[in-house]
Amino acid sequence: MFASSLSYIIAITRPEGDLGGKPVANPRGCDDLDYIHFLIAAQRVFTCTEAARCQPEGSGTPVHDAFTRLLQREPPDTEALWQEVKPLVELRRGVLILDDTTLDKPYARRIEPVTWHWSGKHHRVVKGINLLTLLWTDGEAHLPIGFRVYAKHLDGLTKNDHARAMWAEAKSRGFEPECVIFDVWYAGLRNLKALDDLEWSWLTRLKSNRLVNPDGRGNRSISTVSIPWEGLVVHMKGYGWIKAFQRAARDGGVEYWATNDLKMKRDEWERYAGMMWRVEEYHRGLKQCCGVEQTQVRSTQAQIKHISLALRAFTRLEWHRLHTGISWYEAKKAIIREAIRTYLAQPTYLLRPLTRATA
Repeated sequence: MFASSLSYIIAITRPEGDLGGKPVANPRGCDDLDYIHFLIAAQRVFTCTEAARCQPEGSGTPVHDAFTRLLQREPPDTEALWQEVKPLVELRRGVLILDDTTLDKPYARRIEPVTWHWSGKHHRVVKGINLLTLLWTDGEAHLPIGFRVYAKHLDGLTKNDHARAMWAEAKSRGFEPECVIFDVWYAGLRNLKALDDLEWSWLTRLKSNRLVNPDGRGNRSISTVSIPWEGLVVHMKGYGWIKAFQRAARDGGVEYWATNDLKMKRDEWERYAGMMWRVEEYHRGLKQCCGVEQTQVRSTQAQIKHISLALRAFTRLEWHRLHTGISWYEAKKAIIREAIRTYLAQPTYLLRPLTRATA
């Protein structure tokens, strides 16, 4: 089975007899691994009811309420994600990318962390849950090392508060990345200075009206500065010296980028900027392959628990992709193909030849 081939990544074991042997009198509870394997195998429906329906037949299998309790009563274990990702990343190599995405909840009325957020997918403000992820990549891998749910109406924390907390957490875990990359939303002075305190190099996009002083004659918008192909060292208001780059944007405009690494070359900047796309690929895979948007629980704790397990499911799909070259989508299709082969190999009522009913 596909799921069992990934079992060495985690150190989750069950008591002897939990999955086999004599049937128990009452349905057993379920654990994180039961839910993670369901998320990996499920194709379109990712509810607790569906998770129970997909369990092996028998009196000892978990029922719907067991999966509901798993999400509602057990606190989200963000440390478990790190313990699973830890063997797969290199602390002193690669880059860290910070970005957020909106998990669509268009019909939610009573889900606690749901508020209105800008959606890059819909290009408008929509109802949903805002998920921030700190992603590690070497240019090939997509490995989430930390996440936060932005719900200021519940905890009073801003996106920037979450960003600084995740960076500090990564530092405490020993990360010394080549660069930290993030979008214009997180390019505020407090965030840039926090990264300086961590002694990390950073790369970000800037708004066109960001004030810089290129020649000692005073501050002006970066859009009015002539930036050569190889980049230009300028003084940014409130911060200090940076190196600025620019390139044509996909919408026909101009993108402005900045880094605190004053020695960064054009080719190096282009390589790091190109890595930013990895987080968009990760968001798409997390939503399409792991059902991160589709749980129907209401409480904040249950939503965060589901998100954490979806990230752990994605980590297994990514590990499998890195080791086999098989995409996340093909891996999920392979599970269905195997189920169909098993079904076709067994004589069932639906596979019998059709005959006309007689009176």
